[in-house]
Amino acid sequence: MTTIDGDIGGNVAERVRHRLAVSGADATPATVVSAVLDEPGMALLGDTGLLRVAGRVHRDLSGTGPLAPLLADSAVTDVLVNGPDDVWVDRGAGLVRTPVTVGDADDLRRLAQRLVATAGRRLDDGSPCADVRLPDGTRLHAVLPPVATGGPYLSLRVFRRRPYALRELVEAGTVAPPAADLLTAIVAARLAYLVTGGTGAGKTTLLTTMLGLVPAGERIVLVEDAAEIRPAHPHVVGLQARWSNVEGAGAVTLRDLVREALRMRPDRLVVGECRGVEVVDLLSALNTGHEGGAGTLHANAPADVPARLEALGLLGGLSRAALHAQLAAALQVVLHLRRTPRGRLLDEICVLLPTGPDRLVTAVPAWRRTHGPGPAVTALARLLADRDTALPPVLTARRPALALPARGPR
Repeated sequence: MTTIDGDIGGNVAERVRHRLAVSGADATPATVVSAVLDEPGMALLGDTGLLRVAGRVHRDLSGTGPLAPLLADSAVTDVLVNGPDDVWVDRGAGLVRTPVTVGDADDLRRLAQRLVATAGRRLDDGSPCADVRLPDGTRLHAVLPPVATGGPYLSLRVFRRRPYALRELVEAGTVAPPAADLLTAIVAARLAYLVTGGTGAGKTTLLTTMLGLVPAGERIVLVEDAAEIRPAHPHVVGLQARWSNVEGAGAVTLRDLVREALRMRPDRLVVGECRGVEVVDLLSALNTGHEGGAGTLHANAPADVPARLEALGLLGGLSRAALHAQLAAALQVVLHLRRTPRGRLLDEICVLLPTGPDRLVTAVPAWRRTHGPGPAVTALARLLADRDTALPPVLTARRPALALPARGPR
């Protein structure tokens, strides 16, 4: 079988692909078995050997090919392909190299092009980069040479078909029990929040879980660049941005979608990832009666969040003073995640508070994983109490807190 397996890596799969393309037949399991059986010497393998060969060829011609077993692993969150024989996975505790191979560079290029084509996009020398969502929800980013100097490169973010319950995140160690009580209270009080952290820190996972805590009678409207958030909630509608076509027309931006979402009677407006001028419209929306909104934002630390929003606001023509005024009224809480060798952790829960003579907003810790309640614990307790939400035990303990002026309910 060594010779046959090596042949499958190139010649058999290529000949079957060509035969199906000429006949116009789809690469179904039945047509692949029939095509493989017509290959010289395949009938001698017996039923078991034939089915094994046909299964490998079918994986090469449809779906995600040799990567399919990795993507089917429920523990895998990311699959990174740096070359035909350089495949890595992340199962929540850092990247690990796998023995999986994807033929040669041409095989990898064909795989990338086929996957991108399933999303209606093109990947070739004229358009060497693509960021798409596959039919099963997996997010794929692909880059071809010469842009990818050693490529092609594939980066796949695995879609989890069933969202985590908050209890599961606690059991996994991502969320500490006191923080879980705080998250539940934040959702119940309809406080607006941002989930922040670096790439792969678990922002979308935590946001999806928290949206599952929203009362069933409320309508959630999601605005995303690529549809990834699928909370366990009975009333969710999603809007997804669209790239321009080859003529450069037809693009629908996140900013466009935020405006459309406001006409859809949202109880909770959620922007999957704030990365551009849409942050201006989100802050405006949260200042016009749309409480309990949420979003994700890339940030190295909670203290960096106001500066990140400043930069995005400037892109939308919002001055620094205007941005901070909008921010102080629109958003209350920052939930910061950190990726560690032990896994992804909810590291801090901060309150956004205007401080100093210029009333610039800063992120003040209310709870930290390593130290417990922080200086803004009183401010968070007041926000919850103003909205008639029962205070979690972690907020009722006597601790030194930041002295702040009273704030009335919004």
